[in-house]
Amino acid sequence: MHLAQSLATLQLSPSSGVPMFRQLYGAIKQSVLSGKIGPGTQLPPTRDLAQQLGISRQTVLNAYEHLMAEGYLSGTVGKGTFVSHTLPVLGSSRQNRQGPQTGRLLRPLSARGQAFIGPQAVLNTHEGNPKAFRIGMPGLDLFPFDVWARLEARRWRRPPHELGYSEPAGYRPLREALAAYLGASRGVQCDPGQILITSGSQQALFLIATLLLAPGDAAWVEDPGYRGISASLRAAEARVCPVPVDGEGLLVTQGKAAYPDAKLVYVTPSHQLPLGVTMSLARRLELLAWAKENKAWVVEDDYDSEYRYTGPPLASLQSLDKAGCVIYVGTLSKVLFPGLRLGYMVLPPALVDAFVQARAILDRHAAIVPQIVLADFITEGHFGRHIKRTREAYAERRTALIEAIETHLGAHLRPGPADAGLQLSTTFVSRRDDQALALAAREKGIEVRALSTFYLSNNGAPQSDQLSGLVLGFASIPVEDIRRGAPALRGVLEKQDARTLAF
Repeated sequence: MHLAQSLATLQLSPSSGVPMFRQLYGAIKQSVLSGKIGPGTQLPPTRDLAQQLGISRQTVLNAYEHLMAEGYLSGTVGKGTFVSHTLPVLGSSRQNRQGPQTGRLLRPLSARGQAFIGPQAVLNTHEGNPKAFRIGMPGLDLFPFDVWARLEARRWRRPPHELGYSEPAGYRPLREALAAYLGASRGVQCDPGQILITSGSQQALFLIATLLLAPGDAAWVEDPGYRGISASLRAAEARVCPVPVDGEGLLVTQGKAAYPDAKLVYVTPSHQLPLGVTMSLARRLELLAWAKENKAWVVEDDYDSEYRYTGPPLASLQSLDKAGCVIYVGTLSKVLFPGLRLGYMVLPPALVDAFVQARAILDRHAAIVPQIVLADFITEGHFGRHIKRTREAYAERRTALIEAIETHLGAHLRPGPADAGLQLSTTFVSRRDDQALALAAREKGIEVRALSTFYLSNNGAPQSDQLSGLVLGFASIPVEDIRRGAPALRGVLEKQDARTLAF
């Protein structure tokens, strides 16, 4: 088709909310980018094109002017208007005519890029309002948003000078407040200079894996355990080494026997995810002795230690470290709310400079206003009061869940340790496919997590040598929802029993 005829067939809509000149501009631009109009092609005179399209000449002039300003067209008085000769030849292949192909890369991802994708790298997200029995969530209904809003509004009335580029390590008063809090509540030995504020604990784990491990380096991880650490390790091209967990925590002897060359160990000693056990003192000392002897790093993920219901929070693993090998990772997602996206690391002094510089390269620093408001929230006593109030509320919800399991689910589920955390791990009285059950429960509006999905070697149904059960959250769910949810979950379990018997 001749160019003038082609442009004359453009579909312009006077009733559209987009100005006519913008519609014409966009249509010609797309024709150039798709290769329909090649470099050097002369466009129709403005008067002719306006007449063909039934629009004003000024509309065409405005469209041509915008295209010239952006480099798509060039022209001089008396010679005409042309597609710029400096544009590369984009061709007119079938693919160009149809536009970009979804789901198809121009070229493959790099080897490092491939490590970021795949089912083992997928992290869980939440959709919609909390429902029984969502895990990994605090009770948003308990957070003092009115206090937070007042503190933030006060800061906006006199904007702080830190609104420019700030310290990569984080807002200094927040680090000072965290150092004081961690020393008093967890026995963490540090000064503010050792604390690095991150965008959640997941970013902390990614920095650790990237900076401390070379491709192929071995790292112990708890099995079953937190999938986020294995995703970060794989992204760093490290070798993920699953080590079993028993009633005293990570089986250090098995780790030493199977992976003696490991450079890093990841543990959740205060409240193992997902089983809920606490690492014994003997096991902690054994791990630290091995790490010191082998010059290995130990990552202590202390994600919900504020919530212990049978006594005060336990001292941290970091407080026992005499060799400077423990990196303490904390998050504020479980104490405040996940959308805040603030976490922190307590680094051995030898690592501080390298991690701060890497943090700056990654994204300069965490959002500064939430850090400022959080510092005020802590120093003015709101943080401590919030932890006390939520610990009491979660204890009540935990009791309600334990009672609901005894009343409605005791024939099906056996609860594990329940003295800490925001969720409770259970195992089946008789073995079942927990992933199929979790899916059936979701279809009934009940959120549970299959215990078998926490195993690193699990790519399908639970394996015979792995625990099978359900992880049930209670912190984000009011007591009445817990009491309503338990009978509904029992109905799902009994329905699966009836289906099994029918076969």
